[in-house]
Amino acid sequence: MAEMVFFTDNYQDHSTSEGWQFEFYCRRCGNGYASSFQRSASGFGGSLLRMGGDLLGGAVGDRASELGWDAQWLQDNTRSKGRDKALAKAVDEMKPYFKQCHRCGQWVCEKICWNHERGLCVTCAPKLDQEIAGMQASAQINQLSEKIQQQDWTRDINYRDQGTGLCSNCGQETGGGKFCGNCGQVQASAETGKKFCSNCGAQFTGAKFCGECGTPAG
Repeated sequence: MAEMVFFTDNYQDHSTSEGWQFEFYCRRCGNGYASSFQRSASGFGGSLLRMGGDLLGGAVGDRASELGWDAQWLQDNTRSKGRDKALAKAVDEMKPYFKQCHRCGQWVCEKICWNHERGLCVTCAPKLDQEIAGMQASAQINQLSEKIQQQDWTRDINYRDQGTGLCSNCGQETGGGKFCGNCGQVQASAETGKKFCSNCGAQFTGAKFCGECGTPAG
């Protein structure tokens, strides 16, 4: 009976043997809106008769139970017709929760996905306050990224010789500094023939003393 639900064909039937209830969903955001529970007179009465029959027992109880099962049988045979009426009533009840966009034709929930100022869904006519807030947040992220990139974040990183990242003395990770973070050994260049100061890590240029801190070449 999807053709009856003219404002949305996206719904679930939560009906039970005691009555009918339907939940309708917005096609855009997926939020659900449940209709009121419509009790079935035959289903409820049949349940009472069956319960009463079990309590009474005897001939009277058997007759009550029989009437209860007859009522259940009647409900099952008239369920399709009763469901159609219940669904039509639920549709009338839930109509105020949905709007149809005359630009795209989509039915959406009135609470979240409808732009009241424009008379269109928010897909076709986004709400300006939300769009402005989104653009401001995006601009802040971009500007913050530019400012961060303008800073020199590598100033204190010894990038002259990262090698494999393992100390030639202890075999552990060096930590990327001039000295091994595990044993304190100065990290030599992977290129042969180069020597570095054991105190500050500066490269020796053939002098007897370090040109940066004066430590003997050794």
